[in-house]
Amino acid sequence: MTNQNRAYLFAISAVLFWSTIASAFKVTLNYLDFLQLLLFSSIFSCFVLFVLLVSQKKFHLIKETTKRDVINSSLLGFLNPFLYYIVLLKAYTLLKAQEAGTLNYIWPITLVLLSIPMLKQKIHWVSIVAIFISFFGIIIISTEGKIASLEFREPLGVLLAVSSSIFWALYWIFNIKDKRDEVVKLLLNFLFGSVYILIVVLIFSDLNITMKGLAGAVYIGLFEMGLTYFLWLKALKLSVNTARVSNLVYLSPFISLIIIRNVVGEKILLSTIIGLTFIISGIIIQKLSERR
Repeated sequence: MTNQNRAYLFAISAVLFWSTIASAFKVTLNYLDFLQLLLFSSIFSCFVLFVLLVSQKKFHLIKETTKRDVINSSLLGFLNPFLYYIVLLKAYTLLKAQEAGTLNYIWPITLVLLSIPMLKQKIHWVSIVAIFISFFGIIIISTEGKIASLEFREPLGVLLAVSSSIFWALYWIFNIKDKRDEVVKLLLNFLFGSVYILIVVLIFSDLNITMKGLAGAVYIGLFEMGLTYFLWLKALKLSVNTARVSNLVYLSPFISLIIIRNVVGEKILLSTIIGLTFIISGIIIQKLSERR
């Protein structure tokens, strides 16, 4: 098997796993509150990342961690997993899985907007058009197609789902400036994040958990926060051209809708499909503009 074929295999596996996460969130939230879910999935992701680090014989990199690295991880861990997932999972408690999962895909556009003041990047008129296209998709999904009346079924849930993209984009911007090994960074970030989440759980929730809830948290920790990110990085490294595999990620939200329909049992609204198409179209236009 060639490296490119291996890259496709890793990338498709990552996309399929990510496509199940919206359903996993919604199902597991029937057994745990969103704080408990985040705590136990974060703890398990730390275990997964530790195993990956040891298996790659990179544990010595932990010993090379400086005080500055620890401070960076404490800040990055506050953004992700702490703030990002708290806001996103709360949105899942208020919205349908198809709404929360689809709105979460707006983060590449948010990243572009934040890059203007933070990275001093100039924005082309094509990017502005792309942003408006994606935001029109948000309105379609949020109003369930009732664009004329702008009647939002759950405005707080929509606000939280879209706001989560801000925390993820901020995490992305700060993370690319940190040149440490990716698995090392993720492990330390999640260790700090788990501590923050534990404190919040002890204050606002409890540690009681059912077996079904634990199973869901383990699944999310493995395939949302741990292993899948590693698979995606492997795909990017093995691919002759990153565009060959990175474009596969746009399949994820559409596959996710199929899984939501069959696992969660939600009727997929036409407005969700149309809105998602607008969001993805805006992102693709933005990416093409960047390449030019």
